[in-house]
Amino acid sequence: MKTTLVIMAAGIGSRFGGGIKQLAPVGLNGEIIMDYSIHDAIEAGFNKIVFIIRKDIKDAFKEAIGDRIEKICNNLDVEIAYAYQELSELPDGVELPTGRTKPWGTGQAVLACKEVLHEPFAVINADDYYGKEAFVKLHDFLVSGKHEDGKIALAMAGFSLKNTLSENGAVTRGVCVADDTGHLEKIIETTGIQEIDGKIRCDNAEVEGWITPDTMVSMNMWAGYPNFLQYIKEGFPAFLEQLGEHPEKKEYLLPNIVAELLEKEAASVKVLSTSDKWIGITYKEDIEPAQESFSRMITAGCYPENLWI
Repeated sequence: MKTTLVIMAAGIGSRFGGGIKQLAPVGLNGEIIMDYSIHDAIEAGFNKIVFIIRKDIKDAFKEAIGDRIEKICNNLDVEIAYAYQELSELPDGVELPTGRTKPWGTGQAVLACKEVLHEPFAVINADDYYGKEAFVKLHDFLVSGKHEDGKIALAMAGFSLKNTLSENGAVTRGVCVADDTGHLEKIIETTGIQEIDGKIRCDNAEVEGWITPDTMVSMNMWAGYPNFLQYIKEGFPAFLEQLGEHPEKKEYLLPNIVAELLEKEAASVKVLSTSDKWIGITYKEDIEPAQESFSRMITAGCYPENLWI
């Protein structure tokens, strides 16, 4: 069965080299976080990789990452494809708002895959490490093919908030509420999350009233079927029609799309909890701790010193 890992990498800087956080080496042989995500996905059973990038970084991306990964994947019988997220990729009749300079968010990123994505898929951020367990659980969900009649079947990797915080500043997370059966009831995209003096603070006063270090959060790791992609496609024009004030800043985000589906009772979202600890590079100061974390995992035997040998 073909299952695809979609990697959202359009946010990588237009010039490659020092300072691009997604390209910071974290492994002993220069491996980046994307290497470990792809390794874990293939190990879990995924056999196709789609990179979402921008056309203006295509050549640099392929030179720095894509060509190397493509050669590795060819040897493992894993297909590679590219999709391009562009600011100007809009439905007919829709004009680009004045002052808009960046693409339209993670929903538009997945929509960019419509020509190359025709199978069950999981989607991740390029600069987040999710751990082995989440890939296995999402792949198992996809190949099970279990659907609730009449609803879009989705799954989400759920992480304990305490395992996703940065010591170097605030983060944005999809704060989740699940029911007794392990299905998502609500997701609230929340900014400014950090732990201060033992208490979780954030920019949403209501969420701050009940959030704890053990609250389940989303790290933008979702799994779904082609009908989810179709819903995203159909919803994009409606999103653009309702931009309201500051259209140059609004984003079509996966957590908000899922939240809309839940409000309509049009989706069943299984929360697949994982105890793995997130590793990410949100700030420059996160690079050294990330390198130390991967070094410990290599020492513990989770990964070989040279990932691809």
